[in-house]
Amino acid sequence: MSQPSEMVAVKRIARRPVTRRPKLFVVSAPSGSGKTTLCERLLASVPGIERSVSVTTRTPRRGEVDGRDYHFVSRQEFLQRRQRGEFLEWARVFGEQYGTLRRSVERKLRSGRDVLLSIDVQGAAQVRRRFRDSVLIFILPPSTMALRRRLVARGLDTLEAIRRRLSVARHEIGQATSFDYVIVNDQLDAALDQFRSIVMAERARITSGPRRIR
Repeated sequence: MSQPSEMVAVKRIARRPVTRRPKLFVVSAPSGSGKTTLCERLLASVPGIERSVSVTTRTPRRGEVDGRDYHFVSRQEFLQRRQRGEFLEWARVFGEQYGTLRRSVERKLRSGRDVLLSIDVQGAAQVRRRFRDSVLIFILPPSTMALRRRLVARGLDTLEAIRRRLSVARHEIGQATSFDYVIVNDQLDAALDQFRSIVMAERARITSGPRRIR
């Protein structure tokens, strides 16, 4: 008696050597959308994923620590690193420059750990060109008005700076369709549950060969 085709397919998969690919998760959002909080909570609640610490030319904000929140460098040092090709991606955002160190990301992936990048939409596009299987996630505020209230409430910017951030946010939101997933951060716990679900679903993808770092 022949076995059902579904059972044969399952047995073939079971015999095949399976290697889980470390994933590169790229998260972008307009300023004030809650991206930093969501990323911090994801890292605290999901094992096996590590944040990439970006390099920036901006000055540290209150409570930020060099090497933990960002690598804070001078404009000259940033330019030198950029010219040496050290960045996987880099972008100019509100007059300051931000970049992701290529070797750091590749080292984490080769160690078998997933990597989380929290970068702007310009950088996300660059990463996708270099890592075609990266997972792009966009965080949306529930509305433009809600975004404005959050920017005002955090007390980091002048009203003129807030207007500028909202103008940039409209452009960034228009890029959301280029991402793999969109999360609306209206209720933080619900948004975090969705974020975790995306990570776990992507981890369930399998490949029969080792990851190739390009």
